[in-house]
Amino acid sequence: MIVYAEIEFIIQTAHSLKEKRAVLQRMVTRTKQKFNVSVAEIDHQNVWQRTRLALVAVASSKEAAERELMHAVHFLQSNPQWEQLDFYREYL
Repeated sequence: MIVYAEIEFIIQTAHSLKEKRAVLQRMVTRTKQKFNVSVAEIDHQNVWQRTRLALVAVASSKEAAERELMHAVHFLQSNPQWEQLDFYREYL
C-alpha cells in the first residue's frame, strides 16, 4: 500500500530564501532519518516564507503505511518555526 500526502507550511521567521532553506533542510533531513518515508519540496521553492512538501510511505498494509506517514506528519507539525496551512492525503 502507498500513502501520499502533501502538507503546506508558512515559515514566519524566514526573511530570506537562505533562512527558509535552513529550516526546511533541517526538518526534511530529520524526518527522513527518523521515519521510513520519502520527503521532497514540491512547490514554492523560490518563495521565502512558504513551502509545500510531499511525503510518501510504502508498506505491506494500509495501516502500517498510514501509521508511518502520520508519525512523520506529526513530527513536521511539531516544529515551532512554521505553521501548517494545508494538508492532503491520498491512498494509492
